[in-house]
Amino acid sequence: MSTGKWDDLATRLFSAVAMVAVGALGVWLGGLWFHALIAIVVGLMVWELVTMLDTARSKSPMILAVVSALVSMIAIELPASFALPLLLMPSMLGLGRMERGGVTYAVFTAFILLAGYGLMALRDDFGLTWMVWLLLVVVVTDIAGYFAGRLIGGPKLWPRVSPKKTWSGTLAGWAGSAVVALLFASTTRAGFGLIGVSIAVSMASQIGDIAESAIKRRAGVKDSSQLIPGHGGLLDRFDGMLGAALFIVIAGQLIGFPPGSQ
Repeated sequence: MSTGKWDDLATRLFSAVAMVAVGALGVWLGGLWFHALIAIVVGLMVWELVTMLDTARSKSPMILAVVSALVSMIAIELPASFALPLLLMPSMLGLGRMERGGVTYAVFTAFILLAGYGLMALRDDFGLTWMVWLLLVVVVTDIAGYFAGRLIGGPKLWPRVSPKKTWSGTLAGWAGSAVVALLFASTTRAGFGLIGVSIAVSMASQIGDIAESAIKRRAGVKDSSQLIPGHGGLLDRFDGMLGAALFIVIAGQLIGFPPGSQ
């Protein structure tokens, strides 16, 4: 068997361990520390997005990144009714600074800011347990998809946009999220309805992954940046988390969260 498709595994694992260590510490500490970590990630993601879309590479990437990080830190301290317009401000500010890709920037930046806000609110309002649940669903979806796609292969999910994504990896991600749900359903009051929610979160994370792939393909780049060895940029690594966090923000208003625990 060829080992070529495993060549990047060691680098990916080393970077993943470092990311998990930093992320786990932030999640564990919560509060201001977690808010600051998310704000930094949000700012860097916006920087990556602008540098992909706007080839002029003016001062806009850094300015919009700093604004986005500051907005994230301020918004979480405000009532939601006042936080929402503030979270959309970086999208509006960027429209006039972008020479190209302005609409894509505005929409995806709004997603990034809202997802970051959702992650902070989830940790603040529901505690460590449900933050860990969300992280595990996204991570297991990614890991199961990575290994199943390479070991099983088979038909591609959407080869024109994401040539490495397979249906076997996609289905493995759903199965992995269901296992995570079973673990949490049996140890919390959420009930087994959490299985359906977890699979939907897994799907949302995969959609976030594909959406970021579509942006990269349109921009003609392989990675959003080179910040993380073996993984590309933060958008490459946390695109799935964006989709998952956005889904929780929306679904939580429809079904209550966590399901069955209220």
